[in-house]
Amino acid sequence: MSEKIYVGVDVGGTTVKVGICDAEGQLLHTFEGSTEVNKGQDAVLHNIAKYARMIVEESPYAWEQVDGVGVGIAGFLDIPRGYVKYSANLGLRDADLKGYLEQELQKTIKVNNDANVAALGEAWAGAGRGVDHCVCYTLGTGVGGGIIIDGRIVEGFASMAGELGHIAIVPDLEAIQCGCGKMGCLETVSSATGIIRMAKDAVERGDRTTLAEVDEIMAKDVMDAAKAGDEVANRIISRAAFYLGKSMSMMAIALNPKCFIVGGGVSKAGDFLFDQIREVFEKYTLDQAKEGVTIVPATLGNNAGVVGAAGLILRG
Repeated sequence: MSEKIYVGVDVGGTTVKVGICDAEGQLLHTFEGSTEVNKGQDAVLHNIAKYARMIVEESPYAWEQVDGVGVGIAGFLDIPRGYVKYSANLGLRDADLKGYLEQELQKTIKVNNDANVAALGEAWAGAGRGVDHCVCYTLGTGVGGGIIIDGRIVEGFASMAGELGHIAIVPDLEAIQCGCGKMGCLETVSSATGIIRMAKDAVERGDRTTLAEVDEIMAKDVMDAAKAGDEVANRIISRAAFYLGKSMSMMAIALNPKCFIVGGGVSKAGDFLFDQIREVFEKYTLDQAKEGVTIVPATLGNNAGVVGAAGLILRG
């Protein structure tokens, strides 16, 4: 076999997921191993390199076919240098990840933010396949994001482009403080955490809602209650959708993407959520900026990170 393959590494706080992709972004083989954060920074770096080699050894492919290794990782990065300034979940500080992996693996190495990498995965081989201009949202504990223009990740001069969850979009009178320290971020209302917070606030106020009967409210509980006609839950989901749609309207004017891709747990609500987002986007977006634009769910799920990391070699 002589075809080139691309190794993608998605580094999480508990596990490191590794994948092999071909030049079209097709995922050929996957592997997961423990991150072992408790053993310290050296162990985490060692495991990333070890698993990158291990997945090829366990596959039908040869190490000589590997054209490069891409890594997606959470934290504050110096992306061009592949340097991890600080990653709280991984216990990494001042880590020359790119330099270490180049020495250990003797391959081309590219490192990027995990949200950017997931966005690239969807754009390359998922819901955005064949689309060169797209903006991706990930609705989970926070709101992650990634911007793909001309098929490549937009990073910005300080590697901060695509931090969509920290668009200050909620008016001051309604705003609360975000985990980042600023007020009114999109993340405070449109993430799973934000939805849960709004639901708990409603219950504590004594609002009439079936959510008062739920011991530990999760975002899915709020979504299910809204679908069942609970007015309080419906108001919460509509608020989350409103600010998502309005942020997309802003992105449409600034970037003019062809497609908005929404992933993460909250996005599994389907058309109940997406129809509301589309309605807001339609209302607030200039005609010329919304013509032909689609808002669609992500398709790669948990594989977006490894596929996008592999894609860094070709499109990073």
